[in-house]
Amino acid sequence: MAKKFEEAKIFSTSTSKELAKKIAKAYGIPLGKMELQRFKDGEFKPSFQESIRGKRVFLIGSTFSPSDNLMELLLMIDAAKRASALYINAVIPYFGWARQERKDEPRVPIAAKLVANMLEAAGASRVITMDLHADPIQGFFEIPVDHLYSSTIFVPYIQNLNLDNLVIASPDMGGSKRAYAYSKFLNSDVVICYKQRKKANIIGKMELIGDVKGKNVVLVDDIIDTGGTLIKATDLMLEKGAKSVRAIATHALLSNNAQERIAGSKLKELVVTDTIPRKILSKKIKVLTCAPLFAEVMHNVHSHKSISDKFIM
Repeated sequence: MAKKFEEAKIFSTSTSKELAKKIAKAYGIPLGKMELQRFKDGEFKPSFQESIRGKRVFLIGSTFSPSDNLMELLLMIDAAKRASALYINAVIPYFGWARQERKDEPRVPIAAKLVANMLEAAGASRVITMDLHADPIQGFFEIPVDHLYSSTIFVPYIQNLNLDNLVIASPDMGGSKRAYAYSKFLNSDVVICYKQRKKANIIGKMELIGDVKGKNVVLVDDIIDTGGTLIKATDLMLEKGAKSVRAIATHALLSNNAQERIAGSKLKELVVTDTIPRKILSKKIKVLTCAPLFAEVMHNVHSHKSISDKFIM
């Protein structure tokens, strides 16, 4: 007799519904019904509009700015716990606050650890996320964390470009591990940019480690915020003789006038995923969906199957 699993249901925070609908469709079940009541002072209250008692629930929500997105997810987790859900899986395609994962100066918080504590305190049974800004954040949790890599999406895309003299590049020293992982699967060389920041989002100096002359370069990063790093790295590599420069970045924050800057840059194209809902204005920016990846992993988690083949890096 085949083993019968508890019923699964998928719900979404208000700002991640577009991606959640794609994930639910790929999973093969409809997106669950939620209602978000807002009070005049800005306070809000999410509520499930269907029974989740004894069910495994997947709550999808990227925690990008503003902090309301994180708070809404926390309230949904608490509501699911109080509604007697059997398992509460927090699916966080983009894990915000991850750039504050250590004390890099006196008297500052470790925000990523605080967020991990809050998710656990709210009642999450498991976290499923992709491309954390720092891998050690997984260790901040005392519950299972499935840390997926966007390389399962981007590597096939790069292979289909059929670029000759391919070089994988990291825009900073911190991304060197990611660059070497891509190079292993693409059988290419690696170059690294060494940058010094004056302060957050402002680069003081950048130098290149490695040779890009006559090469087609693909820069790999986890986050693109203002676009300053990628544009500066692109200009540097073209000055050093690169044939072309493309970039891939998992999470498209694209703050301020980042899209305009990308459009006016010498970057051939920027490829991102849809972990963060953004209206794309530039023809240079291409969006690949992460929905099938999350849907498959969620299905395997629900049916207690292995997901090890989703960890390319």
